[in-house]
Amino acid sequence: MRVSIGSPTSVFTSVAVRIRPLTENEKQHCQNNAIAFAPDNQQQVIVGGDRPFTFDYVYPPSSSQQDVYNSCVIPLLNKFMKGYNSTILAYGQTGSGKTYSMGIGLDSVMNASADDGIVPRFIDSLFSSLESKRSHNYSFQVCVSFLELHNEDLVDLLCPNARSRREGLNLTIREDSHGNICWSGVREEGVSNTAELMGLLRKGSIARTTASTDMNSTSSRSHAIFSIILRQFQQTKRLVSKFHFVDLAGSERLKRTNAVGDRAKEGISINTGLLALGNVISALGDESRRVSHIPYRDSKLTRLLQDSLGGNSQTLMLACASPADANMTETLNTLKYANRARNIRNRVVINQE
Repeated sequence: MRVSIGSPTSVFTSVAVRIRPLTENEKQHCQNNAIAFAPDNQQQVIVGGDRPFTFDYVYPPSSSQQDVYNSCVIPLLNKFMKGYNSTILAYGQTGSGKTYSMGIGLDSVMNASADDGIVPRFIDSLFSSLESKRSHNYSFQVCVSFLELHNEDLVDLLCPNARSRREGLNLTIREDSHGNICWSGVREEGVSNTAELMGLLRKGSIARTTASTDMNSTSSRSHAIFSIILRQFQQTKRLVSKFHFVDLAGSERLKRTNAVGDRAKEGISINTGLLALGNVISALGDESRRVSHIPYRDSKLTRLLQDSLGGNSQTLMLACASPADANMTETLNTLKYANRARNIRNRVVINQE
């Protein structure tokens, strides 16, 4: 049984914007940089010379993976260790740097380097922190799950036959007596160290659906949720917290991908889920409308993320964008989407079993 400690605290969703460098292909096609950064305001990004946006964190192309991790992820790790749920949502068009920033692409998980993304760094930090606390009065248990939402079918990426299960996963999503969202029917693998957890991240990343489109030669054609569940056992209490790392599929308009057949079907499904997500963000973030009904049930994606958006989670949206002028419309859409998310209030508590 899961209970809450203390009264819920109201917190806003944090938003970080990361602008990647121009690619070699963009440079060869003489694409110009449509993004500027305010010299006197490190939280502001300017699109097209006259469209300023202000966010909690802004990362220019010169920012390193370590810069991103230190400033906006470590605070969430510290909360997670105290028993709070947390979520990082990576959003943006295909090729904007979402999967690179999160560190769950094949290149990232197969080859550790100084360019490791958020998830590998988090895994390393988590076990370092846990081992430093271990004593006869303190122990812990870590489990992991890895879900893919592809064409509105759920696939368990840690299941050995994940890719062959075309019928999807028989997963049940429900609310417990405290209003927390619970998933059943998902494999949760126990791990005891960094190597084991990284092994499961690799296993799931290999099984994830990718395909070539005009936007990206290895485009993620699905949404993915990599979750870490932490149970901490102390003399007087047992804490349980979960951390969702969400790598959303590309947000671009379907016609920009030149996709046909199965790729077009995937694009329609992706856009449907992201539209539902946008509707939830709008309903939660627009206080002037005082919306009483939040349309979480319009999509499996929004139902899965109900805790993360307006519920019991410390949530960060990482909006990734291209600086190229050819992508300015998509970049503007990404920043508008992220700007709405800043108005979402979550109600967080320390979770105790």
